[in-house]
Amino acid sequence: MFFLIAGVQPKTVTLDGQPRRCPSCGLEQAVTKRVDHHLSIFFLPLVRVKKGSPFLQCQSCGSLSHESGEVWHGSQERRQGQNCPYCGQRLEPRFRFCPFCGKPI
Repeated sequence: MFFLIAGVQPKTVTLDGQPRRCPSCGLEQAVTKRVDHHLSIFFLPLVRVKKGSPFLQCQSCGSLSHESGEVWHGSQERRQGQNCPYCGQRLEPRFRFCPFCGKPI
């Protein structure tokens, strides 16, 4: 008797290891990734079936966003132009972390 285990499984690929600015928190910790789907046999990916679209994933706040800056998943708390309570620098309303000192707001 012989069993064949096959299917399609997703695989996340890091496209660019160079960190970019996260549109959600403002820190330089977002990397470009893509989710590709592969045909797999016995849980080993063999052939790419579908190529995914690139997106940004922040290593700090975990938000997902389009490369253009549109946030898909993440906190976008709006604040009325406040200053960082730690270093006093002016912050944009969408930032959750201070881009100057790195502390949460």
